Amino acid sequence: MEKLFDNTQVAFALKSDTELDRAYFLFKMIDNQPLVRIGTAVTNFALKANLPVEGLIRATVFDHFCGGINEVDCLSVVDKLYTKGVSSVLDYSVEGKEEEDQFDAALEMTLKTIEFAKERLAIPFAVFKPTGFGRFELYEKIGAKQTLTDAEQAEWSRVVNRFDSVCSEAHKKNVALLIDGEESWMQDAADQLVTEMMQKYNKEKCIVFNTLQLYRWDRLDYLKKLHQKAKNEGFFIGMKLVRGAYMEKEIARAIEKGYPSPICETKDATDKNYDETVMYMMEHLDQMSIFSGTHNELSTYKLMDLMQKKAIKTNDDRIWFGQLYGMSDNISYNLAINDYNVAKYLPFGPVKDVMPYLIRRAEENTSVAGQTSRELSMIKTERKRRKGK
Repeated sequence: MEKLFDNTQVAFALKSDTELDRAYFLFKMIDNQPLVRIGTAVTNFALKANLPVEGLIRATVFDHFCGGINEVDCLSVVDKLYTKGVSSVLDYSVEGKEEEDQFDAALEMTLKTIEFAKERLAIPFAVFKPTGFGRFELYEKIGAKQTLTDAEQAEWSRVVNRFDSVCSEAHKKNVALLIDGEESWMQDAADQLVTEMMQKYNKEKCIVFNTLQLYRWDRLDYLKKLHQKAKNEGFFIGMKLVRGAYMEKEIARAIEKGYPSPICETKDATDKNYDETVMYMMEHLDQMSIFSGTHNELSTYKLMDLMQKKAIKTNDDRIWFGQLYGMSDNISYNLAINDYNVAKYLPFGPVKDVMPYLIRRAEENTSVAGQTSRELSMIKTERKRRKGK
C-alpha cells in the first residue's frame, strides 16, 4: 500500500509556525527520560503547594495535549479539526477520584458529552473510564469474587446505575459510547458490566464499545468467547483496540504478587496479538464494529489493506481509526484526507485535575520505543519544508 503517513504538509496543516515550534520543544523534553521524571516531580510539588504554575502548564503541555478546561472550551478545537475531516471524542480526563459526588459529577459530564455528540457530526463518540464511575478497589474486589459488605453492595448498585444511565442515554440518542480499559486486576468486573450493557443496548446495532488492551495475551480468547455469546444471544460487539497503557505497573504487580504476567513477553508478540485481533474482527464485521486506537503506522496500514482487499469503503461506519490529540498527526490527518473515519481523543478538565493524565502521556511517550523520535522527525521535516518555501 502507498505510504500515506509521510506527508507532513497535510499532517501539520492546522499548526502555525509557533505551535509547531512548541510541539518540537515539548517532544524534545519528553525525549529525555530523566527530564520527564524531574519535571513530573516538580510539577506535582508545585500544584500541591498551590504555586502559580497553571498558566505555564496551560501555555505548554496542556494546550498541546488537551482541548480545554471544560467541554465548551473544546468546541473551537473540535470545529478546527473537523475542517480537515478529523472528528473528536471529548474525554473528561479527571482521574483518581474516590468520592460518590465526584462519580456523580463524572456521570453528569458524560451525559453532557453525549448531548454534544447528538448535536454535532464532528463528535461521533462519547467516552468514559470505569473508575470515573466507581472506586478502583470495588471493581477489584468484585473481579476477585470476594464477598461485598451491605454498604459495598449498595455502592456497586450505584456504579451499575451510572453505567446504565449513560448507556441508556447513548442508545436513546444514537451516540456510540467508548468505555476505556484499565488495569487487569480491576478489568474483569468492568468487562462483565460492559457485556451486560452490550446485551441490553447493542440489539439493533453497535452503541456500547468495550476496550481490549492487546498487550494482554488473553484478550483475543476473551473476544472469541464474547463473540460466541453474542451469536447465541443476538447482540453486536463494539471494541476499541489499543495496545495498552499500564505495562510497567502490570509487570511490577505480577512480580510482587507472584502470578504470571498478563502482558505479552515481547513487543513483537503484542503487535502480532493486535493485528490478529483486527483480522478476527474484520472476518466478523457483520456483528462487530472496530475503533482502532493506535499510533502504530504498520498496524494502521494493515487494517487499511484488509479494508481494500475486502472491498470495504474507506468511510464504512463500522471501522474507525483513533489517535490522541497532540500525537501522530501524520496518521490522523492523512487518513482523513483519504476519506477514512478518524477521531482524535480530546481530553479536557481543570488543569490540576488533568495533570495525572498528562504525566501518564509523557511517561508513555518515553517508554514506547520510537514514538517520540517519530514525532520529532515529522516536526523537523515540516519545519524544514516551510523554511524552504
